[in-house]
Amino acid sequence: MAYETPITIKKAIENIRKRHYVLPSIQREFVWDTYQIERLFDSIMRDYPISTFLFWKVDKTRINNFQFYEFLKNYHEKDGRHNKKADLGNDEDVIAILDGQQRMTSMYIALTGTYARKMPYFRWDSPHAFPKKKLYLNLLSKSDNIEIEYDFRFLTNEEAVNKEVLAAEIDDDTDEDTLKKPTFWFEVGKILDFTDISKVMEYLMLNGLMDTSKYTQAEATFALQTLNQFYNVIHQKGTISYYLEEGEELDKVLQIFIRINSGGTKLSYSDLLLSIATAQWKEKDAREVIHEFVDNINAIGEGFNFNKDFVLKSCLVLADFSDIRFQVDNFTKENMAIIEANWDSVSSAVQKAIELAAKFGYSRDNLLATNAIIPIAYFIYKNQFDSTILHSGVRENDRKAIKEWLARVFLKGTFGGTPDAIYPVMRNLTNEHLGRFPLEEIIDYYRGKRKTISFSDDDIENILEMEYGSARTYCALTLLYPSLNYNFRYHQDHIHPKSFFNKRKLNQLGITDEALKDEFIVRYNKLANLQLLQSNSNIEKSDKPFKNWLTEMYNNPNDINTFLIQNHIKSDTSLEFEDFINFYTERRNNLKLKLQEVLNVRTTETNL
Repeated sequence: MAYETPITIKKAIENIRKRHYVLPSIQREFVWDTYQIERLFDSIMRDYPISTFLFWKVDKTRINNFQFYEFLKNYHEKDGRHNKKADLGNDEDVIAILDGQQRMTSMYIALTGTYARKMPYFRWDSPHAFPKKKLYLNLLSKSDNIEIEYDFRFLTNEEAVNKEVLAAEIDDDTDEDTLKKPTFWFEVGKILDFTDISKVMEYLMLNGLMDTSKYTQAEATFALQTLNQFYNVIHQKGTISYYLEEGEELDKVLQIFIRINSGGTKLSYSDLLLSIATAQWKEKDAREVIHEFVDNINAIGEGFNFNKDFVLKSCLVLADFSDIRFQVDNFTKENMAIIEANWDSVSSAVQKAIELAAKFGYSRDNLLATNAIIPIAYFIYKNQFDSTILHSGVRENDRKAIKEWLARVFLKGTFGGTPDAIYPVMRNLTNEHLGRFPLEEIIDYYRGKRKTISFSDDDIENILEMEYGSARTYCALTLLYPSLNYNFRYHQDHIHPKSFFNKRKLNQLGITDEALKDEFIVRYNKLANLQLLQSNSNIEKSDKPFKNWLTEMYNNPNDINTFLIQNHIKSDTSLEFEDFINFYTERRNNLKLKLQEVLNVRTTETNL
């Protein structure tokens, strides 16, 4: 990227007219008001910096890869806020304005077009509510605004012929003499018609501005100096300073754009990509559709935190594109057409995958990586599963495999960082084993690799040390309770209540030895004292001693025994609170054996 020789405003306007300068679809709509435009021209006249522009030279062979828009010429708050799509040929390169759209559009409107916004107290459907105005410059005196030197104003034709200052523009305490101050409103767009500096004097003479019988010497001098200065900043001075990016990688340019874009609400990188998708889709409004979809999927179950990044990545992966990186070059017209055509089936698969995760008890609180949902969605999409994946007994094995896979990848942190390399592997394995979720093949593929989801004895020990409330602890518990009815919601629960494990309460319960109290407190919050319990049962259990609650819930010894077996507690284990250390040790051993069995731990295996 190079800093180029500045160009004149006249040259920039010519390039816009010729559609040599265009706007890429990543740009937001024009939002400046008339006061901002007036201040911009005052800054230009006073030789104040108006910030550097960022231009991107688009090779003629790549123009058709993206959608471009023309600059807005006649802004109308009701009927003219949207830029027209630019119908470009491929016979010459174009310049896309990546940073500076608001300033460049302001100059183009001011010098060639009109600005119409709603007048106060008028109805929106009134034909008089949106008078068209042009930018004018007072050639006889400075602005009355202490922050502004040159008096630029948007006026209607009728207002411009008025030779007195408009009372509506003056404060209530302005004296009468000021209200009668003479003005001469020069339509700024006419400056483009001046072919050389001599036209300045010609204009002043033809309009009597040099006639000292009409105007004071000071007014005539001000008119001459002001119009000369205006001609100079439009025709001669290199006012437009810019960087020119000539590389073919728009991603690099966008990163620069994001960093230097300091005005207004900053665009994120995914905002830019979504803008491109919006411009490329033909039948649907991508921005509206995707935002609505995000809201819908976040309302599933107990709620999630998915965002547009997740949806855009899902679209790339499920479309089977070879390159699924978040790069602008992957958001071409062709790719966006494929995504739009498949949107209904893609969004349906993503939604079912999230509903399945919610069925397993996941939510915003314990779904450690939202992108882990994408391979599940791909599996559903490629197999064309409908709601049977959620409920049908035929798909029970798939649901168990998916639940285990989620627990494995979350416990291993597989989707931490950038998981783009995982998606192609998951796609290949899914396509090679259509009809079932290929859990064993995934485990075998990654065995011994950095992204392994196989577990060692050391891994099991680490899992057993996990504590209450952690999202990863929930994942471990799902492995220990494979047969729960996930039509109900389950919470992490302390088997022996948490409220008992402080030194004051332990003293009351007869645990007076300090070392023993420390052992109780160290252990109570770990996996061996945790279970998954239906939410309503968890509320009922509250702070009741475990043994008391159990006998209240199940007065039949067989039911009690079944509960203990389901929770990996031997029937002969003491449930008395004072025997907590033995209870903890025995259950920890039971959980270790169960985890080794479920995770198929190979004790000789070493993870690389």
